[in-house]
Parts: sequence; structure tokens; C-alpha cells
Amino acid sequence: MERCNYMHRYLVPWLRDHDDQGYGDVRRAYYGVASLIAAQPRSARRGEPETPTADTVWHRRPNLGASLGNAVAKGVLKPNTAESALHLMSRQSGDAVHRGLPALIAQLAGGGIAVDWAVLLKDLSWWAQDRDRTATRWFDSYFRTATGDDTDLPEENER
Repeated sequence: MERCNYMHRYLVPWLRDHDDQGYGDVRRAYYGVASLIAAQPRSARRGEPETPTADTVWHRRPNLGASLGNAVAKGVLKPNTAESALHLMSRQSGDAVHRGLPALIAQLAGGGIAVDWAVLLKDLSWWAQDRDRTATRWFDSYFRTATGDDTDLPEENER
């Protein structure tokens, strides 16, 4: 974040002083997701997730697991590759997840698979406090999407 001088003008207005409360996770998530978006080709930045999301609560929107499941269903990634990536991330710290995401997102974008940036932002913001719950949501979405069973689930409590 300290070396992202040109991003400050765009991101600081979205951040509040109390967002981080000693963790730094929210600020890091904003800068990380903004960097991931900026690294995409212009055509990929205009892409929207395949499901309409404007009127959908955030936890019903497609998360990273759903994007990986979509990649498997469309033959962009092999099931073992996607599942291994999820297993690895689910055990890692925020630092390691942030380091691994650029390559994974590039693979998805290369195959035309959209990522819901707002959901990824929320998930990364809460990673240190709620990693297990987030990883479980990613796995649930991955297996449902990869196998074609994307039926609605009962409401989950919002954070």
C-alpha cells in the first residue's frame, strides 16, 4: 500500500478512519482488489459476473469459489487445480492469499471468467477475523458451481 501512490486518490475516499481498527485488513483489501482490477485487460474490466447482482445480497452473489467452479465447468481450469488453490488459500494468512491471488485471477480472466470484485473485497476485508467461514463459503460455491448444483441455499446471517 505504501508504494501505491497513484491509487490513494481513488481509494482513500472509500476508506474510513475506523475501518481497520488495528488490523489493516480493510485498507489492504481495497488496495489489493484495486490492483487486481487494474491488472486486467480493459475488456475484462468491463465484464460482469454471469448472474445479476444488483438486487442480490452480497453473500448470495458469486464469490471466488463460484468463479473457480465456473472455470472448471467451462474447462478453463482442471478440477484438481481449482480445488488445490482453494485448499491452499483456506489454510493461509491474509499475506499469502494476497500474494497468490494475482496469478489465480489472471488464469480466470484469461479464460473469460468474471470475478465479483465487491464480494472479493468483502471476503478479503474479513479474512483475518473470519477465514474459516469465508473459505467454507468458497468451497460450497465451488462445488455447487463446478457440479452444476447452484440451487439457492437458506439465508446466511450477514456479518
